[in-house]
Amino acid sequence: MAAGCCGVKKQKLSSSPPSGSGGGGGASSSSHCSGESQCRAGELGLGGAGTRLNGLGGLAGGGSGSGCTLSPPQGCGGGGGGISLSPPPSCGVGTLLSPPSAATSPSPSLSSAASSSSPGSRKMVVSAEMCCFCFDVLYCHLYGYQQPRTPRFTNEPYPLFVTWKIGRDKRLRGCIGTFSAMNLHSGLREYTLTSALKDSRFPPMTRDELPRLFCSVSLLTNFEDVCDYLDWEVGVHGIRIEFINEKGSKRTATYLPEVAKEQGWDHIQTIDSLLRKGGYKAPITNEFRKTIKLTRYRSEKMTLSYAEYLAHRQHHHFQNGIGHPLPPYNHYS
Repeated sequence: MAAGCCGVKKQKLSSSPPSGSGGGGGASSSSHCSGESQCRAGELGLGGAGTRLNGLGGLAGGGSGSGCTLSPPQGCGGGGGGISLSPPPSCGVGTLLSPPSAATSPSPSLSSAASSSSPGSRKMVVSAEMCCFCFDVLYCHLYGYQQPRTPRFTNEPYPLFVTWKIGRDKRLRGCIGTFSAMNLHSGLREYTLTSALKDSRFPPMTRDELPRLFCSVSLLTNFEDVCDYLDWEVGVHGIRIEFINEKGSKRTATYLPEVAKEQGWDHIQTIDSLLRKGGYKAPITNEFRKTIKLTRYRSEKMTLSYAEYLAHRQHHHFQNGIGHPLPPYNHYS
């Protein structure tokens, strides 16, 4: 099941809880994100403890001023093609704080890596090569080439999000992901294109935008159900809430770990904002907050600019004696 992760069209969010915003709409299996890094979810059919985090619903038809909206992923990632774009061995990793049980990449990062986990000795699973792969997939799609072949980074299953931002001010350009654990090769391939082309808040991306793009890959880990809605740490945990709205319908909503810190919110402001993003329109009381079911989680995040992507691919071409030029100069021809 898919979910959307971060950002509205450069929405200015106040430090106080929003009131009266949020959207309606029914359940869906996919959602988008809002704000600099905000996600919201809509109704979701939940199973037992093992499945309740495996889907993130959003509110359908979210406008430019709303948080996450929903539109089901379209299965945009193509299959493996014949393009010889095998990832170089020198891909980025960072330091993982509270590691998942998956393989790690062996090399240093090209761009910015972040983890919301607590300090530890393991390395991040997320890598710059994952961002490069997303750029490869998008580039091939926009220029009509076969999709790049299977990458070399780990194919372990993770809940994931792909976020696109654009320009010097890094405005949100698209963000969709899933709380269902997907194998990274197929998951990143699919959500690269879903977030770039199917985020209902934005028109599909074009070739002209490529040079100004930033790609972020977020892998979600360490899900924990908690009894107290305040039992999470700003800047460390992402949160996913489940609540019953004023119409008696079950709703869910989520913010990635960086959202509250970026917006300067405390716990109450974050919860109230998330309730509004999830479509709750009634007055928010402390008694109602106590009825929320909250799950906290952590994430690993890697961000790469298009310029860094080109430098990475150029190094790979020279290293492997590939003579043809790099994108956007027909490097797949």
